[in-house]
Amino acid sequence: MSEVDGNTILAESLKKQGVEYVFGIIGIPVIELSMAMQSAGLKYIGMRNEQAACYAAQAIGYLTGKPGVVLVVSGPGLLHCYGGMANAQINCWPLVVIGGATSVDHEGIGGFQECPQVELSRPYCKYAARPHSALLIAQHVEKAVRLATYGRPGVSYLDFPGNILQAKVPMTAVDYYVHPEPPLCHPDMKLVQEAANLLALAKRPLVIIGKGAAYARAENGIRKLIQNTNLPFLATPMGKGVVPDTSPQCVASARTMALQKADVILLLGARLNWILHFGRSPRFSNDVKVIQADLCPEEMHNSIRSHIAVQTDIVPFVDALFMKIAQKRFTFTREKDWWKALREQCSKTRRQCTKMALDISTPLNYYAVFHHLQEIIPKDAIIVSEGANTMDIGRTMLHNSLARHRLDAGTFGTMGVGPGFAIAAALFCRDYVPGKKVICVEGDSAFGFSGMEIETMVRYKLPIVIVVVNNGGIYSGFDQESYDTIRSDGDLAQVTPPMALTVETHYENMMGMFNQKGYFVRQIPELQKAVKESLTLVDKPTIINVIISPSAERKQQAFGWLTESKL
Repeated sequence: MSEVDGNTILAESLKKQGVEYVFGIIGIPVIELSMAMQSAGLKYIGMRNEQAACYAAQAIGYLTGKPGVVLVVSGPGLLHCYGGMANAQINCWPLVVIGGATSVDHEGIGGFQECPQVELSRPYCKYAARPHSALLIAQHVEKAVRLATYGRPGVSYLDFPGNILQAKVPMTAVDYYVHPEPPLCHPDMKLVQEAANLLALAKRPLVIIGKGAAYARAENGIRKLIQNTNLPFLATPMGKGVVPDTSPQCVASARTMALQKADVILLLGARLNWILHFGRSPRFSNDVKVIQADLCPEEMHNSIRSHIAVQTDIVPFVDALFMKIAQKRFTFTREKDWWKALREQCSKTRRQCTKMALDISTPLNYYAVFHHLQEIIPKDAIIVSEGANTMDIGRTMLHNSLARHRLDAGTFGTMGVGPGFAIAAALFCRDYVPGKKVICVEGDSAFGFSGMEIETMVRYKLPIVIVVVNNGGIYSGFDQESYDTIRSDGDLAQVTPPMALTVETHYENMMGMFNQKGYFVRQIPELQKAVKESLTLVDKPTIINVIISPSAERKQQAFGWLTESKL
């Protein structure tokens, strides 16, 4: 009778569940498993750090709707993954993590990299388990993938001791059960009618679109709703592109006013967490009525009491809502006072940003860099962005016209995600939409977390354009004279400011490690020339290192970007 080992069962199980990509770093006891995965037809991408592998796997899950897999070794390998696992769980992105483990008979006596991995993983997962025999592997893989994708997406962890992976069982005894597609949750039509009635009566309505709507592939219905009702909308950072940023209904430039003055808010796949200031005063009106549409019932009334809370998938809800609104022949005209106020604030903000964007004196500022970058990158590019001011200002200046085309630090505010996200985006483009470009815009501090993944990009011939916006610090840096003066006397660990990095680090020289070209940029013509040349590359990444003023800041805001605690 033919036998099959645990490595082969695991690899074949993942393939049958629709998994395509595995990211990881191999070692004992998962070396043979990585080879079995490739033999089964899975695409294995070897990374340089487990966190970056985890970031890449979750991003491919968000982009494709099918969970990516992370393969890591026992102990430290898995521990390095937890930052990525927490990020995926809080972002609600599908991810399956597979960790090798010390053999069962070595547990409790100091086995190699022995670690209570299932227990440690549970806070960052929807499901964490260890199959107790090779015959149970297929069952656990099916459940792990199903739980990662059904309902609110999230993380599954499976733990595999070396002796389970090496064990052999009869091939005919393995049951590769494949679960059906996730079921759609349809809305209560009574609540849909109430939502339509409330929007029709609103004097200052606002739609907020979150990345949950992007993940749900709800862009067609939401665009139809916005365009036909003329409702103003805002997008959360990764909700950008569900409706184009350039749409006349987009009021991102009047965000503070829109949130503060709206009397009815339709919340589509977004949470009232810190990104939206919890839905509370003073950032929102005390008497605002919120219509909350979310797949997860536990999210209802989480920070404020919603006026109408609908548990639903976004697609059927938006379709039903549009039908009810169409029956009312409702259109929110631009002549109303609300639209007039929003237009005036948008124009005022754009004038402020344009003034800074057209100031191309050196050292450059953020707005000038992003404005002139926006002019020449493809309108359908996937934009990856991370860093404090780099990400926040870039969000307002770099536009998205398509859903799932912006990847950033997300709900968990995680730094170091950029290169991993960019690798996933480039693989997605190569396999699904050939010719589409990936632009990875990094603050110099953020780039330092995962910068060695540039070697991964070179190895897999991924044409990623990395733009490092370099101010020599975290939030802000110092010019060379000030930096030298500060550090001229005393213990460097006591006198070097905590936010300071080395002045004008030549990150572009990293490309020299691969006998390739990077770009050092001080002026806008140099930037645009470098970007144009980089966009012609079809099988290699590049780094464009843009020096900006160490004291460059964002425009003055009515409120701080983060709502402060009142305790």
